[in-house]
Amino acid sequence: MDKKLNIGSFFEGDKIFWLVLFVLCIISVLEVYSASSNMSYQSGAFWKPVMGHMVTIILGVIVAWIVHRIPCRYFGGIVLFGPLLSIVMLFTALLMGSDVNGANRWFNIFGISFQPSEVAKGSLIVVVAWLLSIIRDKNNRGTMDTFWWIFCIAGLICILIVPENFSTAALTAVVVLLMMIIGQVPWKPLGIIAGIVVVCGSIGYTTLKMSSEETIQELSELPMLHRLPTWAHRLNNHSELPPDPNDYDLGTNPQITQAHIAISSSNILGCGPGNSRVRDFLPQAYSDFIYAIILEELGLIGGFLVMFMYIILLYRAARIASRCEKNFPAFLIIGLALLIATQAMVNMCVAVGIAPVTGQPLPLVSRGGSSILMNCIYIGMMISISRSARQKTETANS
Repeated sequence: MDKKLNIGSFFEGDKIFWLVLFVLCIISVLEVYSASSNMSYQSGAFWKPVMGHMVTIILGVIVAWIVHRIPCRYFGGIVLFGPLLSIVMLFTALLMGSDVNGANRWFNIFGISFQPSEVAKGSLIVVVAWLLSIIRDKNNRGTMDTFWWIFCIAGLICILIVPENFSTAALTAVVVLLMMIIGQVPWKPLGIIAGIVVVCGSIGYTTLKMSSEETIQELSELPMLHRLPTWAHRLNNHSELPPDPNDYDLGTNPQITQAHIAISSSNILGCGPGNSRVRDFLPQAYSDFIYAIILEELGLIGGFLVMFMYIILLYRAARIASRCEKNFPAFLIIGLALLIATQAMVNMCVAVGIAPVTGQPLPLVSRGGSSILMNCIYIGMMISISRSARQKTETANS
């Protein structure tokens, strides 16, 4: 009995969050081990890729545990340095970041590589939650001042992310917009911004679809548009298919092609962990397209389980937010949950062919050090907030 109590006190806060974290981490280790066969072959070390991933997972869980012990009121301190640090890192990465797949997304410090955008979007969510909590009218609604402060800070950070990682900037902007809607910011400016985005998006889509390769190449020489050919390539590959399936070239777009083969060959139970038949042919099988491997090996049941983990994470965050006595932790836990769930939705939509390739990893599942560590920090912050909300609920009921 004492042993159970000690274990329960060691992992405090909402147990559902801990369950989601551990389930996704276990699935991650199993599927990355299976999907990283190419890395094992190239490195000549069979266990090296998965062992490195396991170390990252364990480190991430430890970080989540440390963060969950921090009282949630201290997270507001991120507002003092988070935005400035994010802007400096993003700007530095644009100038002299490490080039990976044609994008300067990576930043190296003392031999440790990470993506500044991961830090920036987390810091931005904290800032938005803080602004939504302190700038409110007498009816506890957001004001025009709330909107303009968020618009300026979020706009600057997203603009710095766009050149190297358009999908991350767009995803972050959507989460910020959802947070402002939840925070009851006036509808008029939100509607205007949404209209501008729709118009600009339509123009951009039409330009990419109708322009020749030469025109796209010329436009890519403009500032901040050097990845325009990549965006056009991804969009065209997603929407253009030959009328006759026999004319489809399997080598033209191996990511989408092999992902579709993996998904189409799955069934209710899948072929079993480690038995994937397309992992050796699917680029980024352990990262951007790991959900396709999950569907192939674990079937529809495994794919639904992973999807359900993110749904329950978002649901529990909403329940806990409703119990928070103060606005800041309520907005923060909702923002972090939306950030994780939205990114997961985008990754899964790409894997099944609904959306074009974006390069977004599956949170807590895909292989990637900075992504796993930052998402574990988000989970730790959410658990910390759940600790505070639970304590206040128990006090009120006693």
